[in-house]
Amino acid sequence: MEQYLESSEFIDWKHPIIKKKAAELADGCASEEAVTKKCFEFVRDFIKHSWDYRKNPVTCKASDVLLHGTGYCYAKSHLLAALLRANSIPAGLCYQRLAIGSAGPPYSLHGLNAVYLKQYGWYRIDARGNKPGVTAEFFPPIEKLAFSIAHPSERDFPEIWAEPLPPVVKSLTKNKTVEEVFQNLPDVEVLQTQHVV
Repeated sequence: MEQYLESSEFIDWKHPIIKKKAAELADGCASEEAVTKKCFEFVRDFIKHSWDYRKNPVTCKASDVLLHGTGYCYAKSHLLAALLRANSIPAGLCYQRLAIGSAGPPYSLHGLNAVYLKQYGWYRIDARGNKPGVTAEFFPPIEKLAFSIAHPSERDFPEIWAEPLPPVVKSLTKNKTVEEVFQNLPDVEVLQTQHVV
């Protein structure tokens, strides 16, 4: 569980602004579940999704996401993990592979979180930001994620990562504008499984 509590380059929860915001969000909360809900709703509702709002700069580090108030889904997941870890709640990163359009290629990774709640175990939450047709909620133990898997080449990856995947970091650090990120969204190759009858 230790790796899901560590401070690192991108989940830099020891940064003063992260620690301050984490303490502010936890203030008055009576349980880890209440703290998690407050952190989740803050990132979901008050940090603007970069592409929805066409808002620069491109952010990757949790502290930068908080400082600038914007981030792609991946960056928002870095901030949520940092706020939770700052409150001693284990948090990791999860990914889905989704069609960018309505169906079929091209595809992109989508970033979300998993949080370890003593009462439920690992529970996934998606602070991407709600909008018409996209609604994510905190309602443990039931997952209410922003997106569901709709096509054969889409994937819901089961892994919980302590650190962001390299293609995500590359996309958020090499591209200078939200438009450039959108043209170079991270993806991973998926091996097609064959079903033998």
